[in-house]
Amino acid sequence: MDTAIYLDYNATTPCDIRVLQAMLPYFTEFYGNPANGLHLLGRKAANAIGTAREQVAALICAQPNEVFFTSGATESNHIAILGTADYAPTSRRKIITCAIEHKAVLAPCHRLIERGFEVIVLPVDENGLVRLQELGQVLDDNTFLVTIQAANNEIGTLQSINQISDLAHRYGALVHTDAAQAVGKIPCDVNALNVDLLSFSAHKMYGPKGTGALYVRGGRRNISIRAMIEGGGQENGVRAGTSNVPGIVGFGKACEIASCEMAAESSRLRTYRDTLENGLLQAIPQLRVNARLAPRLPNTVNFTLEGIDADAFLLSLPHLMMSTGSACNTGAPEPSHVLQAIGLTREHASASFRISIGRMTKEEDIQIVIDQILSKLNL
Repeated sequence: MDTAIYLDYNATTPCDIRVLQAMLPYFTEFYGNPANGLHLLGRKAANAIGTAREQVAALICAQPNEVFFTSGATESNHIAILGTADYAPTSRRKIITCAIEHKAVLAPCHRLIERGFEVIVLPVDENGLVRLQELGQVLDDNTFLVTIQAANNEIGTLQSINQISDLAHRYGALVHTDAAQAVGKIPCDVNALNVDLLSFSAHKMYGPKGTGALYVRGGRRNISIRAMIEGGGQENGVRAGTSNVPGIVGFGKACEIASCEMAAESSRLRTYRDTLENGLLQAIPQLRVNARLAPRLPNTVNFTLEGIDADAFLLSLPHLMMSTGSACNTGAPEPSHVLQAIGLTREHASASFRISIGRMTKEEDIQIVIDQILSKLNL
């Protein structure tokens, strides 16, 4: 581990030591249940959650009463899609999403087919971008929800969420975005994006695993949502269950840090990413950067190197912790649906790998990565 370089920040991030330090007292010292305001420790926990809610809301330019804590973006996506669909009028039975969404969005969308909804999965262009003209062609007064990701986890493509929102709202549709890869890396102002619902996770931005949030414009009074987990009425009835106080406190601290450091960090990572891309492209003429012409996350690059098996290639570089982006379904490796959606063949998708850098990446790491990849290719 001392010589290994972590290059998989889009999968998860290490917990920032400042986040951990903020969390620790709520495990052993301030351990009260925030639902019990009749004693000091309960009130202490409730106040900590209130502070965290303000910190999380501030990062996305929301109001604290518009932020609901969950176990992560996957749960937030399910609440946003399935929970709102329960209140969809019978005159609105269309859901629109896109082909490169995370499966945590695609799965609940497809579940709605069983409830009588029509689900339209928009194709994307070779850079992973939704074509606004095609979206406009399928939008109509029957559309209940448009759910399009803010940033793609595999290729880094950034969608034009504000334009998507403007189009959808003309037809009275709700707009949800899975922003798990975007929040903390790039500015995500819910007012500028003009979204109604937004999902994100703490562990993608140096916070703890098992904590996330759902933004709901105007709070639950403005948008009706049926809880996926019922019982205790926590989170204003959006998500029952004893609050994960340490996790929520850590999430708040992670958002506070991101608010202060995101601009400088993004600039640094973009420089590192470009250095990495250019260094490898100059040395490997057949190398391809997927979605290179799209607006992208500053930390993400996805390569295709024809002729390699990406899984085997990554295993042959044990000191570089990268990702292929492939999923494993019932034990059978399946090439990335994202890469196939942007036009790669199954063979080329299987020859692709992702590098995502982050807060702990050092400048000298980039040259080591270049050198080790070139050495493995005998270049």
